[in-house]
Amino acid sequence: MTGRVHLLRHGETEWSLSGRHTGRTDIPLTERGRELAVAAGELGRRLRDGAAPALVLSSPRSRAVVTAELAGLTVDRVDERLGEWDYGDCEGRTTPQIRETVPGWTVWTHPCPNGETPEDVGARADAVLAQAREADGDVVLVGHGHFSRVLIARWIGLPATEGVRFTMDAAAWSVLGDERGVPSLVHVNLRAVA
Repeated sequence: MTGRVHLLRHGETEWSLSGRHTGRTDIPLTERGRELAVAAGELGRRLRDGAAPALVLSSPRSRAVVTAELAGLTVDRVDERLGEWDYGDCEGRTTPQIRETVPGWTVWTHPCPNGETPEDVGARADAVLAQAREADGDVVLVGHGHFSRVLIARWIGLPATEGVRFTMDAAAWSVLGDERGVPSLVHVNLRAVA
């Protein structure tokens, strides 16, 4: 690989602000989310030293596509593999709501009935990362919080469930690189202030 993989989480939405699990539901950015996306664009350019990325892929959800546009990125391809974790029956619910019937529930440790397993999400992440490694230069992946955390974990050889150890705030960047051929985390959860 000749570049780095830059992960950009979409800007704030009403559901992300309230902690509702948002997988397939297409929720628009809040006004603050739009401001954060614009600010994220400037930070992203600085992280790439002003160079244009070789490849930009985005989740098909409008919150990701619009974040990319507001950040000044030209999306080369919308890729369903970058969609957020499919939460199944947990979609639209907060963790405290889910814990009313499933004590101690987290997406990392418990099933999402009628949704994806960590292994499913990890396999998608591996496929996206394999493609990113083939690019000639920096790659930008615009997506979602939980899925970005799985990408980080898989990049450094951890199981998908270890994404729990990383944070990915709205409109934040994480940068994946290599240290003498060993996958490394260059930056995690960098966010511009808008």
